[in-house]
Amino acid sequence: MTGPKTNERPGTRATLRGYHMSASKARVVLNLIRGEDVTTAREILAGTTREAADVIGKVLASAIANAVTNDEMSADELYVSACYADEGVTMKRFTPRARGRAGKIRKRSCHITVIVSRLDDERLGVLRAARSAQAAASRTRRVASSRRRADQTASLNSRETRAAQAEAEAAEALALEAENTEIASEVEIDTEVATDETVSAQETDVVESAATDETVSDDATEETDK
Repeated sequence: MTGPKTNERPGTRATLRGYHMSASKARVVLNLIRGEDVTTAREILAGTTREAADVIGKVLASAIANAVTNDEMSADELYVSACYADEGVTMKRFTPRARGRAGKIRKRSCHITVIVSRLDDERLGVLRAARSAQAAASRTRRVASSRRRADQTASLNSRETRAAQAEAEAAEALALEAENTEIASEVEIDTEVATDETVSAQETDVVESAATDETVSDDATEETDK
């Protein structure tokens, strides 16, 4: 005995009818998400570049919303139990060809259906364990990243502190050098003043000595005249 027909399978469904796309193009994308949990299905559709991925993503979101709203299911416990695309109405158009002939154009459409159901307990346990492990790994990566950023910040602050200390030491050395230069200049000025005073005193002594000699000479002359 064959199983239930696709359109008779249990679960919550959402259907898009008469979308202007061939059913074969939609089936290529539907084959990617069939049997996957809704989180994985969303990730697959987000990474698929085909046009049907956007449309099927909206149908999947509608099916999940129907399951949550109407059947009171949890969105994290759902998976894509069935999905299929049926042929819709084909519009026939014609284009002129050579020698008075006409070329046939078929504008195809399809009906896209997505059915979601609750995962069984065994698969749900495996999925929860995988999600827990993934969350733990993600938390570990975040902690490691935070520590790495903290270490980088501390290293940067240390480098900035050392640079500031070096600048302060250089400024202090420049100030000390300027002070020493100023003191040396003052000492040189004092030495020059003292030298000038000594020279002046010596000149004064010489002048006084000359005056004394002249006085002695005058006295000697006077005595000689007498």
